[in-house]
Amino acid sequence: MRNNDHQAARLERQLHFLREIDKLKSVTRRNRLLDGSRRENAAEHSWHLAVMAMVLAELAPTASLDIGRVIKMLLIHDIVEIDAGDNFYYNNNGPEQHQREELAAQRLFGLLPPDQAQEFRALWDEFEAGQTPEAAFARAIDRFQPIYGNYLLGGGTWLEFGVTRTDIETRSGPLLARGSPALWEHCQALLDELTARGVLPQAPHTPAGRPGDGEPPCPASGQGPEAAQSP
Repeated sequence: MRNNDHQAARLERQLHFLREIDKLKSVTRRNRLLDGSRRENAAEHSWHLAVMAMVLAELAPTASLDIGRVIKMLLIHDIVEIDAGDNFYYNNNGPEQHQREELAAQRLFGLLPPDQAQEFRALWDEFEAGQTPEAAFARAIDRFQPIYGNYLLGGGTWLEFGVTRTDIETRSGPLLARGSPALWEHCQALLDELTARGVLPQAPHTPAGRPGDGEPPCPASGQGPEAAQSP
C-alpha cells in the first residue's frame, strides 16, 4: 500500500472511532448537574473528571504522579458505556456488567488503528485494575465527583435510591483513601454534615455489586440488547 493510502486508511479508522464516541453524549447518568436542572450525560461526566484531576493534582498521594496519564484514563474510562450502559454502583450485577464492558472495550477500541487500540485498551485496563498510582488517583476522582455533587444537592440521587452512609463508606471509602487520602478526609466531613442534618441515614444498603460510577444504571440509548432510554 502506498504511504498516502496507508495514511488515508489510518485516518478513516480514527475518524470512525471519533464518530462512534459521540454516542457517549447520549448515555444519561442518574446524577444531576450541580444546578439540579437535569441529569448529566457520560461525556460531560468524563470531561468534568479530567478537569478535576488537573485542578486537584496536588492532592494525589505522590508528587511524581503522571497527571497526563490520569487525564487520559478519565477521558476514556466510560467510553464502554456506549455499548454497556451506565451501571449503578450499589447493585449486584457485577459479573454481567463486567462482561458487557469487556466486549464494549474490545469493539470500541478496536475501531482505532492497532497501535492506538492497544494504547487505549491498556489505559482502560489500568484504570479498571486500579493498581498504579495514576489509576488509583483517577478512581478516587471518579468516586469524589458524585459524592461532592450529591452533597451540594442536599443528598441528590442518594435520596432517590436509598443510598446510606454505610454504603458510601464501605464502597467508595477504600478507593478514595487509597487514591487521595486528602479527598477522602474532605468527603468524610461532608458526610458528617449530611448525617447531622438527617439527610443521609447510617443504616446499610443490602445489595453490593462491582464498583462502578456511583450512580444508578442508565443503559446506552439505542446501542445493543441492553439499550433503553433512561427515565
